[in-house]
Formats: sequence, structure tokens, C-alpha cells
Amino acid sequence: MAILVTGAAGFIGMHCCLRLLARGETVIGIDNLNDYYSVRLKQDRIANIAASGGDFRFIRCDFADHEALDAALGKIRFGRIIHLGAQAGVRHSITNPRSYIQSNLVGHLNMLELGRHRGARHMVYASSSSVYGGNESLPFRVEDRVDHPLSLYAATKKSDELMSETYAHLYRLPQTGLRFFTVYGPWGRPDMALWLFTDAILKGKPISVFNAGEMRRDFTYVDDIVTGVIAALDRPPADDGDEKAGGSRSPHAVYNIGNHRSEELTGLIALIEQACGREAIKQMMPMQPGDVRETFADISAIQRDLGFQPTTSIAEGVPRFVDWFRTYHGIETP
Repeated sequence: MAILVTGAAGFIGMHCCLRLLARGETVIGIDNLNDYYSVRLKQDRIANIAASGGDFRFIRCDFADHEALDAALGKIRFGRIIHLGAQAGVRHSITNPRSYIQSNLVGHLNMLELGRHRGARHMVYASSSSVYGGNESLPFRVEDRVDHPLSLYAATKKSDELMSETYAHLYRLPQTGLRFFTVYGPWGRPDMALWLFTDAILKGKPISVFNAGEMRRDFTYVDDIVTGVIAALDRPPADDGDEKAGGSRSPHAVYNIGNHRSEELTGLIALIEQACGREAIKQMMPMQPGDVRETFADISAIQRDLGFQPTTSIAEGVPRFVDWFRTYHGIETP
């Protein structure tokens, strides 16, 4: 039976669709192709999936509109859901809050209702490391309290986890929430640091280095993320009353999914400079509202339960991204 993937035109969504198709799955991808960033990039991702030759069907649809969602899917049958679609971006949530409520809260509820009424066997959904807010206890553990988000984006992701817990309890809908830690790689998002820095450095333009570079992130390569998503999809939490990762006794688990390495921002910039073959022009900037100084994932729970083990360091992943960026934009290698 088909697997439904929301946010199929997104960065992680595209890579998940390709991995599923490569192992012979039937995939139904939905996305509203909004203009938060380049629609052309999203269209190119869908074209890339279609070119893989797998059993893929794309439906343009806004899952935050429940009537449109039901009509678009009609009588299409699917057994499992990978819900990756969302309004992303910490800083954007400060200036455009309503879009986050509509997509991340109303949209998540619609997907829960869809899973409930269509009898989905499992829904894997995207949460975020942002839920940890200003937590100073490192590395971040799924057992940590996450009651003090620093951005509306983070608040919506924590709310999604709470709604999912309710549906797992009331309707026994099996779910797995994955708290992603700074995902990067080919076909990545133009609003992320790796894209912004690479683009500026190759054009000889300055880059904005926030908090004077005193920031650290658990950068996670997209192929490792997809491996974790698929591992989660294949092992729904049991409805056995035992405590799951994240504390639920319903069929609902929550995991961190990261590289388990907290890297200095200055180290990332140095790798981009090396891959681009030129030095960055750095403009030191203060910390931005909603940002955190450091992220670091404790991945012991997902290692234990799903056998997840990241394999790609930023020393390997960053040059792969820069090579893809040059190819995609037709920039010759010097």
C-alpha cells in the first residue's frame, strides 16, 4: 500500500521520497508549493523525484485546508504517513506568525484527523530541536522539559507533539515524532546558513555571522536524517502500555535525530571557504531574536530503539553541498 509524504517538494521530503522509491514503495507526495522560498527549486525537486522512475504521484494540495485535503486524496489508499510539511524558519515566525499557526497547528491537526479516519498504521512527523529553547543542559535529551520555547516556530512544534500524544491516547494512532537537528545537504533550503554562506562567498559578498560566531550547531547530513526517518517508519511504537522514548505510554515515541556532534559555526564557515576556494567576507552581527547559542543531540534513544547511527561528518557533507550548489546554478569549479 502507498505511503503518503507531505512536504514532498521540500528538502527532506524529496530525499525521503527518493529513498522510498528506491526500495520499491509506492509514494503519494503532496505539497502546496508556497512561495516562502523559490517555487522553482521546489518544482525542480518534484521533477527530480519523477525522473527517478519509481511509482510516484504528486498532488498539489494545502494540507492546512481540510476540505481540499480530503478532496485531493479522494479514495486514494495509503497505509502510512510521513508528515514533513510545515512552515519552517525560526526568524520568519517572528514576522509572519499566522502562517505558522495555519500550517503547523491546523495542518498538523488535519493530518492527525486524516490518519485517524483513514486508519493509518503509523504516522512519522517532523518536530524540531527548537523545542529545547534556551535549555543549557547539554546534550539535549528527549527526557528534558521543553516548556520554554524561544520562537513561535518552536512553540508550534511542541504543540504538534502534544496533539500527537492526545491522538495516540484517544484513538491509538501510532506515531513517531522526530526532533531534527540542523539538517543540511544537496537540495537544501535557501534560508539556511549553508546555502546563504555558499551563495555569498561564491559571489564575493559578505556573510552575516551572528553572535560574533560564538554559536554551535549539531549539523546533520540529509542522508543520515532520511535513514532515521525510514527506520522510524518501519518500526511503529507498540500499543503495549510500556513507556516509550519521550515518556508516553500510548503508541507514541519522540526521538532526537542528529549527528551527536556540536560543531562551531566558525568551523562550518572554514569548510565552506575551503570548498568554494575563496575566503568569506565576514560581518559580525548580534544574536538574532529566537535563536539559541548551541544545539547538541543526545541520540541514545533512537540508537537503542531503531539502530540509528549517523555516518557523515561536516567535513564530508559540506563539500558535497557546495559541489551540488555549483552544478545546480551552473557555476564552474575554478
